[in-house]
Amino acid sequence: MKRVLIGLIAVIALTAGGWFGFNLYVQHRATNEVEAAFEQIRTGGGKASHGKIGFELATRTLTIEDITVEPAQPQLATVKVAKLTAVGIRQPDEARFSADSLEVAGVEVAFTATERTKLKASYKIPQISARDFSGPTRAAGASLSGSIVDMYRFMLAQYATVSASSIAVPTIAVNVDAGTGNAGSGDYVYSGLSVQNVNRGKIEAAKTDRITYSIDLAQPGKPAKMTGDLSGLAVLDFDATAVRAALEQQGSSDDTLHRIYRRISATSYLLTLAPDVRVQIDGFTFDDIAIQPSKFRPAEIIALVPSDGSIPTPAQSRDMIAKVADFFEGFQIGKVEIGKQTVETPQGTGRLSAIKYDEDTIALEGLDMPLPQGQLKMDRFALKSFSAANLMRWAASLGTPGQPPSPDQMLGLFHVLAGAEIKGVAVPYRNTRQLVTIDTISLNWGQLVGSIPSKANLAVKMVAPTDPSNPAQLPLTMAGIDKLAINLDLGAAWTESSGAFALAPATLDLGNLAKAQVSVALAKVPRGMFTTDPAQAMSQAAQVETGALELSLRDSGVVDLVVAQFSRMQNVSRDAARNAIVAMIRAQGEQIAASNLDVRAAADALAGFVETSGQTLTIKLTPYGKLPVLQLMDVLNNEPIIALAQFRIEASTGL
Repeated sequence: MKRVLIGLIAVIALTAGGWFGFNLYVQHRATNEVEAAFEQIRTGGGKASHGKIGFELATRTLTIEDITVEPAQPQLATVKVAKLTAVGIRQPDEARFSADSLEVAGVEVAFTATERTKLKASYKIPQISARDFSGPTRAAGASLSGSIVDMYRFMLAQYATVSASSIAVPTIAVNVDAGTGNAGSGDYVYSGLSVQNVNRGKIEAAKTDRITYSIDLAQPGKPAKMTGDLSGLAVLDFDATAVRAALEQQGSSDDTLHRIYRRISATSYLLTLAPDVRVQIDGFTFDDIAIQPSKFRPAEIIALVPSDGSIPTPAQSRDMIAKVADFFEGFQIGKVEIGKQTVETPQGTGRLSAIKYDEDTIALEGLDMPLPQGQLKMDRFALKSFSAANLMRWAASLGTPGQPPSPDQMLGLFHVLAGAEIKGVAVPYRNTRQLVTIDTISLNWGQLVGSIPSKANLAVKMVAPTDPSNPAQLPLTMAGIDKLAINLDLGAAWTESSGAFALAPATLDLGNLAKAQVSVALAKVPRGMFTTDPAQAMSQAAQVETGALELSLRDSGVVDLVVAQFSRMQNVSRDAARNAIVAMIRAQGEQIAASNLDVRAAADALAGFVETSGQTLTIKLTPYGKLPVLQLMDVLNNEPIIALAQFRIEASTGL
């Protein structure tokens, strides 16, 4: 029995000795692997050091203390790590390793950017935790030329080689130093960062509980600070593949759009500009953000900025705008919504319910802001088919040194937009207590011929107070009309195949006075008429022929207003004034009827319209034959009565 016990003790001793020996061997091998990775950095000209390395075989736990890495490339960051702990570590092949969990403590990152201006930034991260981590044993290769774009490209290259089911960072503190006397220095704090499902350049979700910052905006003799507080920032479905392609030095020929974010959102944002401006935003969302690598080229834009800080020449500015236009053309956002915004200033508080962008329409909703005369309120302002790229190209076309923009250049704005809309406006009228109210102003255009629309529509519905100090409005105010309701609908369209141009119907409704409708038709209008060259327009106008013209006028008080004004001028009763006006119309009609019998019927209809209030007068003019517009205009200027003789006139009245 004693021999058996002695033998058992010997076996245990041998086994334990073998275990500890093997554990020391594995730790030695792990140390060699870590040292080999650090040697790669040294071989590239950088500096890399570490403290104690430990490896516990039972749990496959690797620990490395006091890590310091200083890359040879000055544009890359210097990194210090107090301790790295990887649990459940394994190495499926020589190029990669994985771990059940990865804990990094006491991280400090610092870099200096010197490409344009000297800028220093430092990051302090007390703790980083990752689960189901997988990454390379060597840094991914990426060419570096010294630019900040290269730095981002290098970082994305490393990012594309790692994966993890989750990453948590409780806090990140960042300090930015732009140098003495330069604006831009400040401190940032990120709290509660969590990342889910990182997979070789893709992220399912990344969220931050809160981001706060304080930035120095100091100008010589004008100290100022900007502080911010952003809560609930979330990024969903990020894909860095297309971003890497756009940052490649040789450029990318990929003309397709690639989504890089499904959504970026936040729950609230507070911005303060010391000492007395405060901006509050109740959340925002940006959906379906995509880029086109062949046009989204930030490096080319940075390269256009003069390195010595000088003001760009006009030629350089145009090149820069063209590049920025390409940049925006290669950048697409499917939908944007920015929630309620409040801006507090010494002049008062302004509010905006929302900013929305969807399908090329950008809109401001629920504006309420102070003006010197009072408060401005507006339900909606929208620009249709808005394109930032086209706007920049148009702006660049106006910048010819020493020359004012040509009419064609100014009309290029029609290529930038397809319309505008204003709804629900109430604004103080001058220094009175009265308001100008706008129900709708809508302007749309399209079918451009060169820079000129061949189709357009204008709709206006508004109420404006009358002005007693305006002599032209004196008859209205004397008649007790203190408001003028305006309802305008004007549409025009040209058909190239037939050459027909129609203004129909153009409607003007002065609610408390009258409603007028006008239709105008022209024939044989050539494409060459749509030009800013007056000589060309006149030569082309010779082909245009007059079509039918129709006028409809509904009396809602304008006849009584005219009668009342005539009554005051002649110092007679209103009945006498009305009879006198009717008699003048009939007498004038009899004089003209000698050369055109149709005029008598028109005069009788007009006289009946004045004789009985509340009627509708309709007059239609139809050319007897071919009637060139230029010929008609010439006759109208010299012999209006002869011009009327060119038309068959139909007139009628009715209640």
